[in-house]
Amino acid sequence: MPYIMSEFVPVKSINDWLWIGLGILFLIVYILVNEVDHWLPVTIPLELAIAGIFSISALNNYMIIYPGWQVSFILARFPRKYFRWFAAAFYLIIFVSLWRVNQLHPGIININNPYMFNLIFPLVSPIIAYTVSRSVIHQRQLRQTNRRLQAIVRRGERERIARDLHDTLGQSFSMITLKTELAKKLLVKAPDRVAQELDDIAQTSRDDLQLVRSIVNDLHQQSLSEMMLMQGKNLAEANVVLLTSGESEAAEWPTKVQIRLSAVISEAITNVIRHAHAHQVEMIFEQNPNDYLVEIQDDGHSKSYKRTGSNGISGMQQRMKEVNGTFTINHNRQGTQVSLTLPKEQLSQ
Repeated sequence: MPYIMSEFVPVKSINDWLWIGLGILFLIVYILVNEVDHWLPVTIPLELAIAGIFSISALNNYMIIYPGWQVSFILARFPRKYFRWFAAAFYLIIFVSLWRVNQLHPGIININNPYMFNLIFPLVSPIIAYTVSRSVIHQRQLRQTNRRLQAIVRRGERERIARDLHDTLGQSFSMITLKTELAKKLLVKAPDRVAQELDDIAQTSRDDLQLVRSIVNDLHQQSLSEMMLMQGKNLAEANVVLLTSGESEAAEWPTKVQIRLSAVISEAITNVIRHAHAHQVEMIFEQNPNDYLVEIQDDGHSKSYKRTGSNGISGMQQRMKEVNGTFTINHNRQGTQVSLTLPKEQLSQ
């Protein structure tokens, strides 16, 4: 700003005072645009108009850089049409200014003139500022969306816990209640049978305690939704697109299934990020009457993964083998394919 006004200092005429006064007004309006949002319909046109006067009348295209950056950043929060109107007025001012320059100094507008080089920054300012601001807003929206997704996952986990407790403990507690009532009646009618009923109640309580411990241990493990949310972020950071099919249905699979698959899928995706140099990963979740099925296909550098000392691969194979599941990995024309199968009968035991 001081550089822009330097040509009017020291003051030699009333005209210089007018330009200095107009520069001070521009500074005030510039501050108002930043600080008072509800005045924007007035302050933005006024700021652009003052910068336009400097460009067209004083042939000074430096001041217009300020609204080019500032206003473009602000308008990125509003519908795109407002930026289009601003950009149209902005470039019209520059065009008229260049026309006046050429009228006063014929032949000055040519590609070899250093004056033209100085116009590059004013010309690109609105586009760069608007693009950067939109990118910042988009990233902020993505972070907000991720926070919402995390809240949804937490709610889904609460529902999953409630479902597990109802399915596993509800029936058992009902049985304890019935046996307790029966034991109370047998105290009068058949006291010799009470001991057996109490033993049954005690055994059921021990089984329920073990079941509660198992459920609590499961809660420390990742569900499919939690794993997909975390690995989705990792893939996005690695610029890998994630496509899924059947994910919402898989989120309803039994807890044991989700925990077992989550650990293996997480390791497989880690391998994709580290070694495959892929651009896209597609995951398909399916089930048939006998099995739960997962297929992971990437489009990375196809290679054989049957390597000696590959702990990641052997670890995934071991996890699936523990529940009589299958783990296969092979390379095809598209890239690398990982297939997982878990038998329903084994996990229901």
